[in-house]
Amino acid sequence: MSITQISVFVESRPGHLVRTLAAFSEAGINVRGFSAGDTGEYGIVRFIVDKPDEAMALLAERGSAARTSEVLCAKLADTPGELRHVMAACADAGINVVYCYSLASTYIALAVKDIAAAEAALAGADITLVDQEELSRDLAGVTL
Repeated sequence: MSITQISVFVESRPGHLVRTLAAFSEAGINVRGFSAGDTGEYGIVRFIVDKPDEAMALLAERGSAARTSEVLCAKLADTPGELRHVMAACADAGINVVYCYSLASTYIALAVKDIAAAEAALAGADITLVDQEELSRDLAGVTL
């Protein structure tokens, strides 16, 4: 049970990210979560959107360097210690979380090398995972 993440290679200069976000907005694509990382002159922006296939087609039309990957999305209770609980479940199973970021509300996307193993570990720790359809339904009307 994973969701689709879009990674876009962008120049680290004013306006580049805005153009991508404007294109999403004009196409009616809602951003549910994002993470931007800088590597100097360039960076990688990761997006979770409500319509990943449409977003990728739009990026391809624009000539953007983008790719998709699957990540897990865990739904956390809005209580202290929940993020620690997720990280501990992964660590206890010997799973390294390569990176993670929060989405709207208390949803987080986790990039791991072995999705199946992480799914099992998180399920075993009573952590709810959601798929693309559930995420879209749960966050309908919520945008960043």
